[in-house]
Amino acid sequence: MSKAQETAVYTHGHHESVLRSHTWRTAANSAAYLLDSLKPHMRILDVGCGPGTITADLAALVPDGQVSGVDAAPEVLEQARATAAGRGLTNVDFAVADVHALDFPDDTFCVVHAHQVLQHVGDPVAALREMVRVTRPGGFIAVRDSDYAAMTWYPAFRGMDDWLDLYRRVARANGGEPDAGRRLKSWALGAGLTDIAATSSTWTFSTPDERAWWSGLWADRTLASAYAGRATRGGHATQDQLRAVSAAWREWGRRDDGWFSVLHGEILCRKEA
Repeated sequence: MSKAQETAVYTHGHHESVLRSHTWRTAANSAAYLLDSLKPHMRILDVGCGPGTITADLAALVPDGQVSGVDAAPEVLEQARATAAGRGLTNVDFAVADVHALDFPDDTFCVVHAHQVLQHVGDPVAALREMVRVTRPGGFIAVRDSDYAAMTWYPAFRGMDDWLDLYRRVARANGGEPDAGRRLKSWALGAGLTDIAATSSTWTFSTPDERAWWSGLWADRTLASAYAGRATRGGHATQDQLRAVSAAWREWGRRDDGWFSVLHGEILCRKEA
């Protein structure tokens, strides 16, 4: 196993509070920059597919094609299969895979897509090279990652600042790069790509329902997910500090003037024909 594989640790894990966020994701709210490039016949690989909501949307958009969703966590793929089956999709399949060593031949896919993946891997440039390898000449590599340092909110709470500092420290201790969004173009250049469209987009949470959902999942994640365990075992925070961060999230969520924006970097790259 390579050093990159050894150091790639998924910070969040798959606690319910994490999947609460993942199952909210759609192609429309998480892959809009890619959709105009899709054709009905395309074969697509969705790397780090998680519970499969984006994967299923992509499959519906290529009815004459095929979509393969892969993830390093076997347990989450059962949910992905159920998602696809529940929508009656027959052109989608799922398998366990590591982005650093994809089990597909060269030049297999028209599109290789990864959402919120490169921020968690030990060597994002190597991961991109592997994604390029399995992309057909003339095909697309599409990547979107959030950028934690660029996230912003109102009103200010010290506990929220503590959350951001803590999350970034834990993610980096796991071998990842939480401020990935701003680095995607640089990583793509490092992987040898030259035809790169670099864009950005946001998620914004402001309505009462949005604030309750976003603050609730982070409040729960801070106390109960794999991230919480890694924060305490790694010496990054005590249980009391985690409880204070969780309380700050809930306090923010109760504010009528609460607003939170998540910036994402995006790259849509074309492999040389």
